[in-house]
Amino acid sequence: MPENSHATFSVDSAVELAVVERSGFVESRHIGSAVVLAADGTVVTQLGDITTPIYARSSLKPLQALAAMQSGVPLRGAQVALACGSHTGSLDHMDVVEGMLKAAGLKEENLQCPAAWPQDETARNWLVRSDQGKSRLAHNCSGKHASFLWACIENGWDIHSYLEPNHPLQQQIRSVIEEYSGERIAHLGIDGCGAPVAAISLTGLARAFSLLAKAPGDKSSNARAATIATSMLDYPWAVQGRGEANTIVMDELEIIAKVGAEGVLVMATSQGVSVAIKMLDGNLRATTLVGLTVLAAAGAVDIPGVSSVLEKVVEPVLGGGRPVGKIRLGHAVSALLD
Repeated sequence: MPENSHATFSVDSAVELAVVERSGFVESRHIGSAVVLAADGTVVTQLGDITTPIYARSSLKPLQALAAMQSGVPLRGAQVALACGSHTGSLDHMDVVEGMLKAAGLKEENLQCPAAWPQDETARNWLVRSDQGKSRLAHNCSGKHASFLWACIENGWDIHSYLEPNHPLQQQIRSVIEEYSGERIAHLGIDGCGAPVAAISLTGLARAFSLLAKAPGDKSSNARAATIATSMLDYPWAVQGRGEANTIVMDELEIIAKVGAEGVLVMATSQGVSVAIKMLDGNLRATTLVGLTVLAAAGAVDIPGVSSVLEKVVEPVLGGGRPVGKIRLGHAVSALLD
């Protein structure tokens, strides 16, 4: 642990995971840590510090959704994926969230996530043209918040304090996170949407997703965990958005994938091989490149399939509208392929 226990790992204990090259010149470096776990939880690959806590941010949403479902929320299909998602606020996304609120007997104003403009251009233009302005439904965490509220209705819990750490639902969420990660929450903060956010290690995060991903094939696993893994793969558009990195990975490789703010990404195969990444600079642009590469190096995913996906999700480095460079692997990662 660092001297200040309320801090994540430092640059000194991290590695260079990726670099950004422009016109033959390395312009930026992404420093961070990554871990790959086998299905039995053993460490296959360790790059940097994988034991010091990080704020897992929105990568925790599938565990938060699991807690809501275990609290009696009857989520189905795309609703499950939306509860797990960091969506782009498309019209389809907002429709599903509105349906969840309606099923709970609630309305948009009951959501305590901030009002936001959708990332989705069509939805944003529609809100502008209709003079509706920003919407809580369009916030990327609205599905999670709707599931939280629905849990409150199912259990007779207060809907006004559902984001308070001592609320019964938040206590359930902490229990699920600790159960699936296999470790105690090191620190509890406030996420961008206002909900509590837990600090756990990259190893704990990877362990949790390994359990979720292999649940559908394990008869002894929690049936709701199996539903979450299946629904994320069946409705990948609801987890992020059509054309977005997580969605493409799930759609084409059938690997559950969940991004988190500030450079966090976690993925897991149906066999339970998982990877968790944290970029110390908080930038997400190289996370999928690194994550799929280390999974491929561990033999968990097909290299041609990975190459096809990376062509679609790795941002180009442009100059005057044409490619002049690329985001490429740092030596610590590329060495795994030798």
